[in-house]
Amino acid sequence: MYEKQIRIGTLVNGGASTAEYIRQILPHGFESFTITFWETLGDVDLTKLADEVNEVLDGSDAIISAVSIFGNPLMDHEKARAARDGWVKLVDAAHLFNCDLVSGFTGRIVDRPIEESIPRYAEVFGPIAKRAADKGVRLAFENCDMHGDWNRGDWNIAHNPKAWEMMFDVLPADNVGLEWEPCHQMVNLIDPLPQLRKWVSKVFHVHGKDATILWDVIREYGIGGAKEFVFHRTPGFGDSNWTDIISVLRNAGYTGSIDIEGWHDPVYRDEWEMTGQVHALNYLKRCRGGAYVPNPTTE
Repeated sequence: MYEKQIRIGTLVNGGASTAEYIRQILPHGFESFTITFWETLGDVDLTKLADEVNEVLDGSDAIISAVSIFGNPLMDHEKARAARDGWVKLVDAAHLFNCDLVSGFTGRIVDRPIEESIPRYAEVFGPIAKRAADKGVRLAFENCDMHGDWNRGDWNIAHNPKAWEMMFDVLPADNVGLEWEPCHQMVNLIDPLPQLRKWVSKVFHVHGKDATILWDVIREYGIGGAKEFVFHRTPGFGDSNWTDIISVLRNAGYTGSIDIEGWHDPVYRDEWEMTGQVHALNYLKRCRGGAYVPNPTTE
């Protein structure tokens, strides 16, 4: 069935409890899981983790769609070096999880304009992309600005289409692309659908996260920070039409996953977190057209 579908899944934290967490939420109907690490891999044993996760998934149709690390590998301090090492280790271990995708932040030279990070980005990720290509692995960079902008920030340069042009020009590798979601564009008042249509060939993975824009607040207070004008939302509660998003993805031949990035919604959070995520799971399944139904073999 799934070769006909875009899978709908969720993000889970990487660590000692990953397999048990997946075991508990798998019956809700999640079809894929992204395993994520913050800044570094810590002391995790990736072989052991893969064995535990694969045991939980055995007998189900669910998969690990990506393994991810979200740090700043472009700097030259201990955590940055650990982040670079994490990218390499995940590239080498992706096959253990039966997946071919490693994702995360590009990093950036802290508080410098994006263009000043481009040479360092190529220096760091050129060899990693080559190593990944040799192993049949793709790299996907998330489009989160992490409260940065073009001129300054701490984490990531891959949040603006101009930056994507520069990144793909300096590192024109077929296995290097984007981990895209509409939310991070909407936070910057970018219309996500035209952007997706333009860049869909470079989208390797999609995070299921939406946003609600308060246009009345913008009209009264602007976007300078006096009043919060936008909220990250779980799909089904935000402004995006995910039927349109999935249609663009499908029309371009996208066959990956949309994995819900939870823990951001201001309403469906804390004890309501999984209620919101399961709502998003079922909503996104409806948006993709429901269950796959084969055509009759004869007219």
